[in-house]
Amino acid sequence: MAVEELTSDPAGNTLRAALGLIPRGRRTALPSLELIRRGVAIDRDHLARYDQVCGFRLSDTVPATYPHVLAFPLAMRLLTAPDFPFPAIGLVHIANRITVFRPVPADDILDFTVRAADLRPHSRGQQVDVVVSASVAGVPVWSAVSTYLSRAGDSSRSGRPSPASSPSAALSPASAPSPSPASAVWRVPAGVGSSYAGVSGDRNPIHTSRIGARLFGFPRPIAHGMWSLARCLAFFEGRLPAAYTVEVSFKQPILLPSTVSFHASPSRQFELYGKRPHLAGQVTPG
Repeated sequence: MAVEELTSDPAGNTLRAALGLIPRGRRTALPSLELIRRGVAIDRDHLARYDQVCGFRLSDTVPATYPHVLAFPLAMRLLTAPDFPFPAIGLVHIANRITVFRPVPADDILDFTVRAADLRPHSRGQQVDVVVSASVAGVPVWSAVSTYLSRAGDSSRSGRPSPASSPSAALSPASAPSPSPASAVWRVPAGVGSSYAGVSGDRNPIHTSRIGARLFGFPRPIAHGMWSLARCLAFFEGRLPAAYTVEVSFKQPILLPSTVSFHASPSRQFELYGKRPHLAGQVTPG
């Protein structure tokens, strides 16, 4: 596997993502490439803005979802590479697994690695993992696997999706909301897509633009999956072990604005749902 080390966050990801919508021949295999970015310092002002958008308390210990934001420019560099099998715009984030090996204080200096792995079939197309790890002085402190779906018949072939393969139809089948009483009910405002885009760098138009959302089969913008996961984890603040893994499956998207119900069990299983389920997850100590 080739290794490319960057000395700063890569620029031009948005432009490369847009150019990726131009129909052209693409490779059928993943690039054999690992990206490395060393010496990433945490900006406390940025961390505070992230905490505010996602519902966390202000703290000098970063939430489990925050390193995903720090590594996002590297992940986008990989997803927008000319030899990546799918265009980045139109990929659907369907699952995520984060492992926290120990708490990460805001004064840690992080080294990140990012690679793509395990291209495999899905009932609606193909799926691929983006594997990210963070270490401090050579010791792993955090890792994540984000699973993305490229839908058959969507923008990877024609530049825009067909109605039959719209994102809302591509994910898990709808089911009834959880019968258990809600632990919390949250109003998700229309502006959360733009607010999260501002702190995460994920400016996919399905989250920020009504026109962009409609081009990909949504009636209006949808919340970022990683925002919804972060909002759920904020509920557990102060009650999580020092080391743990959180796994989540993203189901039906949250159309903005919405009202959603959150349910958490004593074993730290959790769900977020409205008229249909939005996500289901589990926090496991260790």
